[in-house]
Amino acid sequence: MANKKIAFVTDTTAYLTDYLKTHPDVYIAPIVIISEGKEYEDTIDLTTKELYEMIRTNKEVPKTSQPNVGRFVEIYERLKEEYEQVIAIHVSSKLSGTLSSSKAAMDQVGLDVEIIDSLSLSFAITSLLERGLELAEQGLDSHEIANILREKVTGQKNLILLDTLEQLFKGGRMSGASFVIGNLLQIKPILSISGNGELGLGERIRSEKRATRRIVELVIESCKEYTVKKIAIANANAPDKANALKTLIQSEVPDLEIVIGEISSSLAVHAGEGAIAVFWSI
Repeated sequence: MANKKIAFVTDTTAYLTDYLKTHPDVYIAPIVIISEGKEYEDTIDLTTKELYEMIRTNKEVPKTSQPNVGRFVEIYERLKEEYEQVIAIHVSSKLSGTLSSSKAAMDQVGLDVEIIDSLSLSFAITSLLERGLELAEQGLDSHEIANILREKVTGQKNLILLDTLEQLFKGGRMSGASFVIGNLLQIKPILSISGNGELGLGERIRSEKRATRRIVELVIESCKEYTVKKIAIANANAPDKANALKTLIQSEVPDLEIVIGEISSSLAVHAGEGAIAVFWSI
């Protein structure tokens, strides 16, 4: 029996639609979540509901770790037997060591894999996977697909609005003084993952209402400047916020397709409950 042509490998920072979760050529390496000495594999051992309960009740802040090399070796050993070509698309290498683990396993197995640094996460990876699968169906090989997807990576945009500064503070990404001042002033930071894959602070805005309005303004500006046909809104157990943001954006750009989905536990650890994010391509 001939091997299937192309397999796609990703990790659980991606927003995994039912289509991707059940696709026979998509393989997913789970990010590891560590809480009070126990390790959980994202989407396998831990649901988002359980993760939020951990954040609320546990004394120790949960942390994340990339899938170990052995997890990827298991995947690549199987793919070496069943596929002719493999494409791996992972969370930004500036935010996680997942891509490094994937590459180390590839070298260990002796498998030639087209590895793509998404320079982002969540829906940005989703769009790359979906496009890659479309191109594979059209008969392109892994090298051709990878080149197209790397071009697509350069046009990705995103905005992230945190509900609280608490997770940044607990995770050591913010000083105690900044945390106290930010809470007192009701600062709502708008973050963004830059073109080189690093997470940075875009704007500090007083009140969530103003910050949400600013996100709408920035999305509309991009839609006017470029041909944007679709955006995705990710949320951390905040569907009402996501739907309200969708309504605001569609009131300004009625023809824009907008999809909504929940971020995975591995991202919620850092973003905190109530966060929302917008992803689109230009």
